[in-house]
Amino acid sequence: MTVARILAKKGREVATTQPHRTLREVANLLTARNIGAVVIADVQGRVLGILSERDIVRAVATRGGDGLNDAVSIYMTTRVITASEEDTVLATVEKMTAGRFRHLPVVKDGQLAGIVSIGDAVKFRLEEMEREQSAMREYIASV
Repeated sequence: MTVARILAKKGREVATTQPHRTLREVANLLTARNIGAVVIADVQGRVLGILSERDIVRAVATRGGDGLNDAVSIYMTTRVITASEEDTVLATVEKMTAGRFRHLPVVKDGQLAGIVSIGDAVKFRLEEMEREQSAMREYIASV
């Protein structure tokens, strides 16, 4: 199964913001949407960075409540690892595990095309394994 199939099923909507926004604004966005990360993008849809709940916690631990008034650009991850729609779910999980992050922006032709979380990847991998197991049971029963 590929990332494209995950996006086809879950949708391509991605929460984005601009680098000048404050951590407080992004924390409110994460809370309102019940998500764990937001992609920082320019007006053309190019990925500039990513900011997660973990980044906000680090900022508050370092600067206290005043950190919430800082620009996202100070704390965002700028070396963003991305996926393509052709990547397999297994390759996606391996990238997230190796990098110790839970959200992977999907880029197509240099533009943001979606986002996959570790939860999305695990869910689709489990569904795939269930289908394979069911097909195997049906095959064995028919022999």
